[in-house]
Amino acid sequence: MFDLIIKNALVIDGSGKPAQQCDVGVEGQYITAMGCLAQMPATQVIDAKGLVLAPGFIDVHTHDDLEVVRNPNMLAKLSQGVTTVVVGNCGISASPYTHQAPPVDPINLLGKVDEFKFAELAEYIAYLREYPANVNVVALVGHTALRAQVMDDLSLPATPEQIEQMKALLHKALQQGAKGLSTGLAYKNANASLSEEPEALAALLSEFDAIYTTHLRTEFDGIIGALDEAFTLGRKVNSPVVISHLKCAGKQNWGRAREVIEHVKHASEKQNIACDCYPYHASSSTLDLGQVTEDFEIFITWSDPEPDMAGQTLAQIAKVWQVSLMDAAKRLMPAGAVYHGMNEDDVKQFLAFDKSMIGSDGLPCDPHPHPRLWGAFPRVLGRYAREQKLFSLEQAVHKMTGLSAHNFKLENRGLIAPGYFADLVLFDANRIIDKANFINPIAAADGINSVWVNGKMTYLESLGVLTSNEKRPGKFLTHSYSN
Repeated sequence: MFDLIIKNALVIDGSGKPAQQCDVGVEGQYITAMGCLAQMPATQVIDAKGLVLAPGFIDVHTHDDLEVVRNPNMLAKLSQGVTTVVVGNCGISASPYTHQAPPVDPINLLGKVDEFKFAELAEYIAYLREYPANVNVVALVGHTALRAQVMDDLSLPATPEQIEQMKALLHKALQQGAKGLSTGLAYKNANASLSEEPEALAALLSEFDAIYTTHLRTEFDGIIGALDEAFTLGRKVNSPVVISHLKCAGKQNWGRAREVIEHVKHASEKQNIACDCYPYHASSSTLDLGQVTEDFEIFITWSDPEPDMAGQTLAQIAKVWQVSLMDAAKRLMPAGAVYHGMNEDDVKQFLAFDKSMIGSDGLPCDPHPHPRLWGAFPRVLGRYAREQKLFSLEQAVHKMTGLSAHNFKLENRGLIAPGYFADLVLFDANRIIDKANFINPIAAADGINSVWVNGKMTYLESLGVLTSNEKRPGKFLTHSYSN
């Protein structure tokens, strides 16, 4: 007796193989059968004729660390078909992290000081087990978060003693189930760390079969050198490397995608390398004086000292104040910004690169978020697969399911196959498209019919989120390893 049979679906199983028409049977949390199940008994039968059934999408690059606590319904992700989020990216994580002062840049992207209450990863895991979200959660440990726990001045390299303290914190988190270590070496509160510092921390990863992800030291002119720094670390510590949001930033770097991709390909012949990217030609983060330029538009999303100026471009604000762009930026800080600093053709090349996974990199605390928070995955399927035919629908789904599960070592996730968890999304391939844009960034996508997390329907396009407080089915996915 099945709990659920989804019949007549066009199944794209996440492996990259061609779609097949078949039925899928679910018992409890698991997929237990595929094929012709028309005569089999089931508590619920859904006729998916005309719709695609895929594994639930895995958002490998999020800053949802505290959003799963703050807003556990996770509508922004469910409405895209996302069933699993990887948190702790770019060197910033909500655990292990406690601080009496306001969180430092860019940890302030995650939330306010009173929300950081998880001194150990075990506390974060325990909370999510008692109060689960509607999505599964995978956690990386942020390098900058570790620095902030043991250093008073983050503008300096860590001392040997401080590195040992960070190693102890990281080791404990890895023992407790962290998936790996992330760095954000481009940010001012990590940029002072010499290569030896992240290498010393990453040396712990191989013991736990864990991974290293990195927001490169630069994505601008020096990107090749920054890639080499990451690759060298991976070889030295024998760890897989994931390059976060691979891009060519800055107008002077437009058109370099092929060069960057070839460099990654060459390095990957000797070591395990992957990357993630998002389907937009604009990035979003805190306002960085090093990125202030007249070459492209910079949109201010929030400002602590000048909150009324949010929702305008930096150029508009500078004109109102009758000051330079740089002086306006200084007056606004700390602040958030969307940088329209990439080239669309480069973005398409990175999306099509066979080592690229899809990650939204959305900022849920932002009052005017980048539309990728609500639209990244449907945009890949609708704009780039269906409309522009950049890749097949099967390849697009693979980039957000099977490939992601493989690179992040998520057991029994990312595929539709018997014995795998029933994280599923049913969507209309002819209608799916993102609706969020830079003017109106908070909008659910069209075409995501239904979403199941661990066998439980959590979202229906016509009704929205379906689960109540006691019934949210998401799990914390503890990293497993062999001693």
